[in-house]
Amino acid sequence: MNVPSNQPADGPPAEHLMVELGRIVGEHGLKGQVRVRFFGESYEHLLSCTHVWLGERRGDSNARQHEVQFVGMGRAKEARLGLKGISDRDAARALRGLLVLGSEAALERLAEDEFYWHQLVGCKVYTEAGQSVGTVCEIWETGAHDLLVVRDESGHQNLIPTARELTRRIDLAGRRIVVAALPGLIDLGEAPETEA
Repeated sequence: MNVPSNQPADGPPAEHLMVELGRIVGEHGLKGQVRVRFFGESYEHLLSCTHVWLGERRGDSNARQHEVQFVGMGRAKEARLGLKGISDRDAARALRGLLVLGSEAALERLAEDEFYWHQLVGCKVYTEAGQSVGTVCEIWETGAHDLLVVRDESGHQNLIPTARELTRRIDLAGRRIVVAALPGLIDLGEAPETEA
């Protein structure tokens, strides 16, 4: 059986190669289609997928692979997805809340100064003065500017908008993000650590 190289058929990709494409938010129609709130600007990344994995988180070893049979536009910020083996409304409803995961290799290559949101997860965040804010643990989509959820080692959390004027430098190779420390934007806690 020939499977495209960007869609391995023998289980989910390794966590560092798996990306979150969207989340199932409900069912559509009576024939098993699901409504997916896609992550990013459009649902084009779903169009290139021949298979997806449905799981609770990125790197979920229990994620189940499904062949994609249909992708179409749905409501605002949603796509409709038809998956092999999901053929009625009850089966589709049971998938609500699961992440739609895909192989990073399926994503379109971007220009050098562009990046996908999932690539920021795990990056260390610093202010322009070199003070450590923490590590990006997830990204919340808000409809306006998405938010970097940044936690330090004590569990203290900051929500930092991804607006270009606030995220001053993003160094994916160095896994480092420099942000503007505007008053009231970042709470560094009691003893901010400075970058060496």
